[in-house]
Amino acid sequence: MKVSIITVVYNGAKTIRQCIESVLAQDFSNIEYIVIDGDSKDGTQEIIGEYGSRIAAVVSEPDGGIYDAMNKGIKLATGDIIGILNADDFYAYNAAISDVVSKMESPDIQGCYGDLVYVDAANEVVIKRKWISGNYKEGAFLNGWMPPHPAFFVKKELYERFGLFRLDLGSAADYELMLRFIHKAKAKIAYVPKVLVKMRTGGVSNSNLKNRIAANRNDLRAWKENDLKPHFYTLWLKPLRKILQFR
Repeated sequence: MKVSIITVVYNGAKTIRQCIESVLAQDFSNIEYIVIDGDSKDGTQEIIGEYGSRIAAVVSEPDGGIYDAMNKGIKLATGDIIGILNADDFYAYNAAISDVVSKMESPDIQGCYGDLVYVDAANEVVIKRKWISGNYKEGAFLNGWMPPHPAFFVKKELYERFGLFRLDLGSAADYELMLRFIHKAKAKIAYVPKVLVKMRTGGVSNSNLKNRIAANRNDLRAWKENDLKPHFYTLWLKPLRKILQFR
């Protein structure tokens, strides 16, 4: 199988190198790496250029935001499996993609996900938050569950059948896409019980939690736009799960 990994970046010179090298260091050989840059001005483009043909495709131009950039990458992708790794993220170990592919070789499996940890922006050894996904059970979205998007991989056919990221839902676009694929379309997904991705964070703050709770409006829209009805408590369990991840 061929795997397309898409990295979107804008002014990410501080972190893009480790992101790129974590992809290029994977022991799975059939990877198509695509980088979508939003016309960065901080040296990001020069760093990307250092890797030459090891990156299969590079687009550097203004875009309509992170999800517009992701959609550009998906349209360029030719792999059987697509994963998205943002510039602040990096794969936790060199066999991460191999572990994903081993789960998705079955024609019945349409998606795969693993765990993620948030690490301190200045010291990646310091873990700030652990997102342990657990096995998916049908209806789990009703209880506030979702997998971490950077550790989520799907076969390209799902994008072809059910569409790309919606650009009108703000930060809920990845939630809506996974809700659409997994809960509504009932795509069969597999769980890799390992930390696949590490993500840098600036740390825990009350303002971030308030922003997350405020984002429930777009989360609710994600359900309504798919003609789905959550429980009255669904969208409050979602941020509660995030609080419980701080350890």
